[in-house]
Amino acid sequence: MNGDDDKLKVLLEGYSNFLRQKKLALPKHQPHLVRWVREFLIFAAAHGGYTFEQTLDMFLAALGKRTGVEPWQIRQATDAVRIYRYQYRTDSAKSEKEEPRKALAGNENDLLARLQEIIRLRHYAKSTEKTYLHWTRRFFAYRKDTGLSGEPTAADVKAFLTRLAMVEKVSASRQNQAFSALLLLFREVLRKDMEEMAQTVRAKRGRRLPTVLSVSEVQALLEAVEPDYKLMVKLLYGSGLRLMELLRLQVKDIDFDAGLITVRGGKGDKDRTTLLPESLREELRAHLEKVREWYQADLSNGYGEAPLPDALARKYPDAGKEWGWQYLFPADKIAVDPADGKMRRYHVYEKTLQGAIRRAVRRAELTKRASAHTLRHSFATHLLMNGTDIREIQELLGHIHDKQPPVKGYPPSRPAFFSKITFGEPCSHIHPRFFLAQ
Repeated sequence: MNGDDDKLKVLLEGYSNFLRQKKLALPKHQPHLVRWVREFLIFAAAHGGYTFEQTLDMFLAALGKRTGVEPWQIRQATDAVRIYRYQYRTDSAKSEKEEPRKALAGNENDLLARLQEIIRLRHYAKSTEKTYLHWTRRFFAYRKDTGLSGEPTAADVKAFLTRLAMVEKVSASRQNQAFSALLLLFREVLRKDMEEMAQTVRAKRGRRLPTVLSVSEVQALLEAVEPDYKLMVKLLYGSGLRLMELLRLQVKDIDFDAGLITVRGGKGDKDRTTLLPESLREELRAHLEKVREWYQADLSNGYGEAPLPDALARKYPDAGKEWGWQYLFPADKIAVDPADGKMRRYHVYEKTLQGAIRRAVRRAELTKRASAHTLRHSFATHLLMNGTDIREIQELLGHIHDKQPPVKGYPPSRPAFFSKITFGEPCSHIHPRFFLAQ
């Protein structure tokens, strides 16, 4: 019996050191994880003949029947045992069999540069590039902090993702971002396949409902927005645009005759059209006159060249100075474009508009956590409440996918479809209370 006790003590000491070395739990939580593993190993010794997963299910069921055990403790026990089985035991077995790690092929800066090149070759969005590089740098920093050297392995990724969930308590979406970034690093830069990652401790994804403002709350918000940002906020709501879709709009994307806004290179690098509210057309025309004055002043000062997508600037060198390519909502200052070093007037910075909306929410004394995306949710909800078909709303939002089966008679031709849509009363001056004419 003493031999078994000594063996258990050695296992638990090794597990505790593993948690500390890999930084998979806060120091105050580590003793509790070790205790759960100890209880599980004792339970498993008394219930032989079952697989690990079956034994774990039996252990958790017995744990749930104890008086005073909370659901969060059961989750903690689950994570502790899975880390022991799928990371600590696997890592120990490999360390006994494997040769010393190969040296890292190139330094971290070289790997980041190669990753950035691959991201750009795939035409990923700038925001995706920034996010992927951020998580890759975080992963390298984690390896350095935990004393890992040589070429990264899937075990390193598993430990890093587990730390994100258990120590840093990141959301499920952020952990998935990190996993996607590192998957690209391994497959395309290091040319290594990731091992089975199913047993990584994942951040818990609960069911969340989107925040939606009522019509009166939207009215209060629009009244509280500062004048410089009011038209932008109205378009966010009246056209159901995402924040960056709005800010990246160019003059050529507005079709006053058809009453349409063309979103180019939206989420998933897809184009779509959405509604241009009738009540905003005159206000938008007046805004464009002001933008044109800035544009002409920039041209006279040697600026006025808008950025062009991909290699279009090489094919049409002067196209960037045309009126149609100018941003619909340009910034009030000229700055250096880091992409090519040219001085140009970029679009309004996204954090500037987000800050204006936050201030308006406070002024309007709204109790809901409203953001730019909340206006998009409200656009869709109010259309649905007013009887608009769900598939038409999905098309306006860009949520209809290529793999979705077509519905007979849908979608109708663009001109016919949009000619039927008008503003309802009495709130058409500020919100998209659209309905299909019968």
